[in-house]
Amino acid sequence: MIGPDDLEHCRAAIRHGSLSFHAASRLLPAKVRDPALALYAFCRLADDEVDEGTHQAGAVLRLQERLDLAYAGKPRNAPEDRAFAAIVEDFGMPRALPEALLEGLAWDAAERRYDSLSGVRDYSARVASAVGAMMCVLMHVRDPDTLARACDLGVAMQLTNIARDVGEDARMGRIYLPLEWLAETGIDPLNFVREPLPTDAVRVMVKRLLREADRLYWRSEAGINALPRNARLGIWAARLIYGGIGAQVRRNGYDSISMRARTSTRQKLGWIAQSGARTAFSMVMPRSAVIYAPPLDEVAFLVDAAGRAKPQTGRSQAVLAILAELKAREAGLGTDRPLA
Repeated sequence: MIGPDDLEHCRAAIRHGSLSFHAASRLLPAKVRDPALALYAFCRLADDEVDEGTHQAGAVLRLQERLDLAYAGKPRNAPEDRAFAAIVEDFGMPRALPEALLEGLAWDAAERRYDSLSGVRDYSARVASAVGAMMCVLMHVRDPDTLARACDLGVAMQLTNIARDVGEDARMGRIYLPLEWLAETGIDPLNFVREPLPTDAVRVMVKRLLREADRLYWRSEAGINALPRNARLGIWAARLIYGGIGAQVRRNGYDSISMRARTSTRQKLGWIAQSGARTAFSMVMPRSAVIYAPPLDEVAFLVDAAGRAKPQTGRSQAVLAILAELKAREAGLGTDRPLA
């Protein structure tokens, strides 16, 4: 069980760090909400340490050590770590899921860029769909079709985040737009990060990204309606709130460089009201055939890991490889060139 003080710390961290998730989580049943807040607090802390730190490679390696300790039942003496270790024990959390998140954060630390939309989905699967799959485990959902739709929702949310943050990321030297899209329009990545501008070509790329997000939001809805009934309201709220961020980017003319899409408390309350109607509607409608759509190729490994009765606990070769790359960089043996 998660200690009461540790849980309260996690609640406060999410309340101040992620208003959208905090708003949606309040609609979940307590038996799901409390571990979900603890899970998200651990994931958010991990993301912040890598995103905001000056030594990103070292931050990822420290996160790997924290994960080792949590799975050994000897977590670091910190509220988020103790709470996460309790989740591992209470829910039998497959290690492949937080390892996937760690891999995505390692890609960030290695300044990886992505040639194609599939590559961006690969990244999104790790930093977002892995969390969605872990949420399903907290709900005791191991059905592969429902897991596939949860992973759709994770990718859609991350694509929305990327579309919203194009300018902010570029000013930090990061590009998440597919490089082949930039090449098609004659935009040089080096010049783009030096001086990101909301040109028509960039707006078209943001529009394309949101179009893909919308496709996956639509697919995800069949999965939301397959979740336990008392959990649907909170997940519907998360889907609508994040979809609303994308809608705000559209209202800004797909300019996410000179302005940042923001949503108001009033808008969030409106989406929460809509989520109530969607939840009620789901109770009387037959199951959509979309639930049986195959998972995206990029998330299939997450669906497999979350659905196993006896999940594997060892690290994947891919995780070992990127950790070795970061150790080399940390030791000053690597290159500063962004990974392809």
